[in-house]
Amino acid sequence: MAWLAAGCHGEMDYMARHGPTRARPAQLQPGTASVISVRLDYLPVAADAEANLADPLRAYVSRYALGRDYHKLLRQRLQRLAERIEAQIGPYARRAYADSAPVMEVELARLAGLGWRGKHTLLLTRQGSWFFLGELYTDLALPPDPAGAEHCGTCRACLDICPTRAIVAPYRLDARRCISYLTIEHPGPIPADLRPLLGNRVYGCDDCQLCCPWNRHAPPAALPDFLPRQGLDTATLLELFAWTETDFLDRLAGSAIRRIGHQRWLRNLAVALGNAPPRPEIAAALAARRTHPSALVREHVEWALERQTRPQP
Repeated sequence: MAWLAAGCHGEMDYMARHGPTRARPAQLQPGTASVISVRLDYLPVAADAEANLADPLRAYVSRYALGRDYHKLLRQRLQRLAERIEAQIGPYARRAYADSAPVMEVELARLAGLGWRGKHTLLLTRQGSWFFLGELYTDLALPPDPAGAEHCGTCRACLDICPTRAIVAPYRLDARRCISYLTIEHPGPIPADLRPLLGNRVYGCDDCQLCCPWNRHAPPAALPDFLPRQGLDTATLLELFAWTETDFLDRLAGSAIRRIGHQRWLRNLAVALGNAPPRPEIAAALAARRTHPSALVREHVEWALERQTRPQP
């Protein structure tokens, strides 16, 4: 509640609307007596993330979004788990959640013994943090597992690497500065002072996970659904910026990226193109979007064009 009061949620108004409910499972789902917390590994076998980030002409997409949208996959697996339990004990009340309701999934997973909260605020285990979390709210009075012990120690790699210094203190994130928030959740113009810090990150950001020592031990995803689609792990900025809205909708069907819409996609790509080394082909691509119907797109295209065409020292 203090985090919300400080405005750290930015324009994610739904977080404020449902604030107290997150900490009261029985208020969200009446009759809840226990929460079964689960994890699903998603780290895809993909082109090297560090090499992608180091190439300013390529687009960086967060590892979790390279493949299929996880929401449906995780809910389906939770439903199968619920049915297996029912086959053993008989009917019971339950409801599955996969990042789809006001659920404090990291804190619930910590209390369930799945791991500990890292200083970047994500759940961490000895096998890293490349996984999704899901929950079954049930009316079963299950014996609770012991909470996980912390193993971050004095490490502050995630705080130091964050491009925008969004991790303002250990275990405290200001979403208004977070690249994942700015490129995904934020509906309006990206603050001009933060645009250069986005680099070539066009959807999300993984820096705080890429630098985490525990992620050296992370297992690859077992599900082929999380393998890269549409070449998103190697795509160039110009390739993606050339997509029409129809291309965007068709090629990203079944992807989490689709929900931000084509306008935000172009906004993010324009910023990345503005951060790229000046190239005639980049300036030409940007100029072709100067009359885009969206004021949001036009604003970011003009910003990028100015950076592409300014005199070089």
